[in-house]
Order: sequence, then structure tokens, then C-alpha cells
Amino acid sequence: MEMQKTRDEIDSQYKWRLEDIFETNALWEEAAEAAERQITEIRKYSGKFVKNAAAMAECLEKLYDLNGLVTKLYVYAYMRRDEDSANSFYQDLAGKADLIVTKFSAAISFFEPELLTLNKDKITKFMKKEPALKEYAFIIEEIMRKKAHVLSKAEEKLLAMAGEATSAGRDVFLMFNNADIKFPVITDENGNKVELTNGRYSKFMESPDRNTRKRAFKALYDTYGAYRNTLAAAYAGNVKTDKFYAEAQKYSSCLVAALYQDNVPSTVYNGLIQTVHANIKKLTPYLELRKKMLGVRKLHMYDLYVPFVKIPQKTYSFEEARGIVIEALKPLGEEYGEVLKTAFTDGWIDVHENKGKRTGAYSWGCYGCHPYVLLNWQGTINDVFTLAHELGHAMHTYYSNEAQPLQYAEYKIFVAEVASTVNENLLMEYLLQNTKDDAEKAFLLNHYLEEFRATVFRQTMFAEFEKMAHKMYEKGETLTCDALCAMYYRLQKKYFKKVMKIDKEIALEWARIPHFYTAFYVYKYATGFSAATILASGILSGDVEKLEKYLNFLKSGSSDYPMELLRKAGVDLSAPEPIQEALDLFERKAKQLEALIGSV
Repeated sequence: MEMQKTRDEIDSQYKWRLEDIFETNALWEEAAEAAERQITEIRKYSGKFVKNAAAMAECLEKLYDLNGLVTKLYVYAYMRRDEDSANSFYQDLAGKADLIVTKFSAAISFFEPELLTLNKDKITKFMKKEPALKEYAFIIEEIMRKKAHVLSKAEEKLLAMAGEATSAGRDVFLMFNNADIKFPVITDENGNKVELTNGRYSKFMESPDRNTRKRAFKALYDTYGAYRNTLAAAYAGNVKTDKFYAEAQKYSSCLVAALYQDNVPSTVYNGLIQTVHANIKKLTPYLELRKKMLGVRKLHMYDLYVPFVKIPQKTYSFEEARGIVIEALKPLGEEYGEVLKTAFTDGWIDVHENKGKRTGAYSWGCYGCHPYVLLNWQGTINDVFTLAHELGHAMHTYYSNEAQPLQYAEYKIFVAEVASTVNENLLMEYLLQNTKDDAEKAFLLNHYLEEFRATVFRQTMFAEFEKMAHKMYEKGETLTCDALCAMYYRLQKKYFKKVMKIDKEIALEWARIPHFYTAFYVYKYATGFSAATILASGILSGDVEKLEKYLNFLKSGSSDYPMELLRKAGVDLSAPEPIQEALDLFERKAKQLEALIGSV
């Protein structure tokens, strides 16, 4: 029976090098002590930094230096914990990092309320008197924009102190999902007994054997189902936290509070849902084609991810994927390509699954060090796309860190999914252009359309679920497991009922989605995909100006509002056209696939 390896059994060449952040855990402890001292020092600026321009500049410099150190401590501790969630030492280190973040938030809670006691004229005079303040002009503008939602000094301190307690729902879910949940052993398509894991589940869903897919599907949801009420309580706790902060900060709803941080109007969120609703019919021919090619009377939820174009199933080594991704991203220019190569040689990437390792994939990092990528490599075509995707994030981080000062280096989540999805689009076009086999082209189009379905249609459905769940709680209704499942099941029927059998188990899917613990995040996958579709087309056209605009976008960090950064790059998400253009492309690609299948 194939069992997961322990962390120590993974070859070092496939592990990230977190020593580039802190060479030893002892150095982390020393830095933590320094952070504690600086947290004490930063409090001394309370009541003083608004008195003159020099004091304000000094306070801002020390505040952001401390923010950089605290982020460094937090990122290191959590990435160490993500290597093996069962490791008690790193559980403790992550707990210490949480405490430092909470103390830091409490210590600087004076800053915004005190800054907001100044009027615009006073700030303008300070800017003229102290040139160093100009480096923080956009940050100050951002704070002034939020004036109606910043509380008194004492109230802001209380909110900051509540941070650790209010994250309990998220913490419970992550610990359960990454460390405690135990899945059964199932039989794969070759008759082998294999331990089911979250990482292996996606591979099982691509199995050509329908019974294997069904066994994995039922085993996964039966396992989550055994903890259904606990998971509902964890998610409800997270929604309660969202409502607590939204009400405390005087926002009209949780949705408005979440979008306000990026200066995104709710019309963008609601417009996405409306545009996708108006185009759900575009999904039907693709699903009908899937049903026909799989030769089934009715599609089930476990039939959605298996490639339905019959070509030999291919497994990619990580080394093969490396070569493919480097070639595919050459349209981004020579400099981009050279930096990309260092990601594979300089300890950026943690490749393979091991016991206790966090599931899924992500890119993360901190200022002053190269970015990192976490993977759980299974060798599927999905993994190749995930590699390109996460390296898109990593390269975005690299360029922003190189081009921007600390205070503007971290880009907003709203634009985060654009760079990653541009890379996926470039990879897809590279693969399509470099095969003469119509069957393989059809396979790749099948993959692209499934990615589109999962990214635009499915993530919009997720976004709608989040909106409904938060609205339900805001109206005073209880978020029981039964209520959440019923709501989620209705959405599945709205999106897929015409063609599919909506299996009862899928009603619990909401309970295993980590992104739901960062409220109103997932819609950005859909908007990001749409923006990336337009940007990638421009890059592939060979238009030098469009490439330059895109690279400038990667370098811009958070130096402007995210929708404005995208507008400068060539995409206006305040209008429905980018979403509509992406959905129209889906329709064209689906017709192209159908024609290719007819010729194979």
C-alpha cells in the first residue's frame, strides 16, 4: 500500500529554503525579541507624530520597518508549520507569531485615528515641509479615504486586541483540514490500496475509471460529513467575525466592508454574478459534449474533472514541467525568463506532498527575500498549470519587491490572480501551438475549458454562496449545517441542473473550501481570469507596448488602487465587457473543441 512520506524522507532539492529568511530558529527568536522591543518603542509616537512633519515621517519609517519585521516573523513561522502541521514546535512558533502580530496591531492602532484628526490642509503643509513624507502620500490618501470607518483610538486598540480571538473559526478549520482529518484507504483503478488525501483527491477525480472517481468522491464527502456540524460551527464563527468587524467599523454590510479595502464598488461583485448568470447557457453545450464523450446517461459531480478526450494518460515529472513552463513564458521577455530560472535553482519551491503538509498550493514571501511556492506535486497536467500559476504570483511578488519601497511592495489581493492567470493562458497557448496532434489539442482545449468552468463559473458560484451566507447571518438567521447545505445545493442546481445529476454529497462542498475563511476572496479569481485573458492576448500579439504595460503592472505593487492599476495595464473592470469577452471566448473554445473532436 502506498503511504505518504514524512518530511525527512523528501529529497532536499525538492524543498524550499526557508533558511533564506532566518538561517536558524534561534535567529527567529532573536528577531522576535527585537520586534517586541520595537513594538514598545512605536507606542511612544502616540500623541506626538501629528505635531510636526518630521515626527510624522520618522513614525511612518519606523512603523513600516517594524511591519516588515513582523511580516517576516509571521511568514517564516507559518511556512514552517505548513511543512508539517503536526509538528508541535512549529505550531508553537506560529502561535508566537500570531501573538506578535496581535501586539503589533494593538501598538499601532493609534496611528490612523490620530492621523485622521488632521485636516487635508494640515497634511498638505506637512508634505511641503518634509520631503520624506511624499513617499507615503498614497498611504495617507488611503487612510483619509477610510475616515468614516476608523474608530476612536481606544476602540481601534480593542479591535486590534480582538484579532487573535476572532480568528478561532479559521484556525480550527485549518488545523482540522491540514492535520487532524483522516481519510480512508480506497482502491484505485489498478486495484491498489491507496490512502486518500486532499492532495490525491484531485488525481482520483481525473481517473478514467468512473468507479474509482465515485469511490473517492463518496469517501471524501463521507469523511467531511462525519464532522459536518463542527465544520458549520467553524464557518459560522468566521462569518460572525466578518459581521463583527463590519458593524464595528460602520460598514453597511460584510460585502461592502471587504470590497472597500480595495476601493472596489459592490457593483463590480454583483455585476460579475449578473453577467455569469446571463451566460450560464454557454456552459450547457460544453457539459453536453462532456456527457456524450464520457458515454454516460447523466453527468455526476465526479465526472467533471476527468479529461474526456481519449489520449494516453501522461504523468509529468517536476523536471519536465520546469522545462515546459520556462519555454511557455518566454513571451514575457528575457529578463523575466532569467529570474524565473532562479526559482527552480535557488530554493523558492517546495514540491512534493508529505505527511502533515498543508494541502493545495500557494505563493508567499516577505520583503527583502525571494518569494516562495508551495506545491503538492502529483504529476498531472493540472499540476503543470498550478506550477505556472503559482510562479505568476511569485514573479509578481519579485517584481513588486524590486521596484517598490516596503510600504508599496505588497500588491492587493484584487490584482493577485491576474499575473498567475496570465501565466496559465500563456502556458495553454504554448502547448496548443507545439502539438500537431489533433487529439492532444482537443485534450488541452478540454483542460482549458475545465479550468475556465472551475475559475469563472464555479468561483462565481462560490462568490454567490458567500454573499448569501453573510446576508443570511446579517438578517439574523442561524448558519446551521442544514441551512448552509441547502443553500449550496440550490446554487449547484442553478448552475448545473440542466445537464447534471446533482449528487447529494456535493451539498457539503462548502465545508472543505479554505478560501471561504478569507471572505469575498474567490470572486477575484473570476475577475482576475477575465482580465488575464485580455492581457495575455495582448502579450501574445507581440505588441511591445502591451508587454511593457503588463511588466509595469507587475512592478506597481500597491502604489495605486488595484482597479486603476489594471486600467493602466489595459483592462477596465468597472464595465461588464471584460467578463463578457472572457465568456464569449469560452463559447468559441468550446465550439473549437467540438469541431476538433469531430475530426479526430
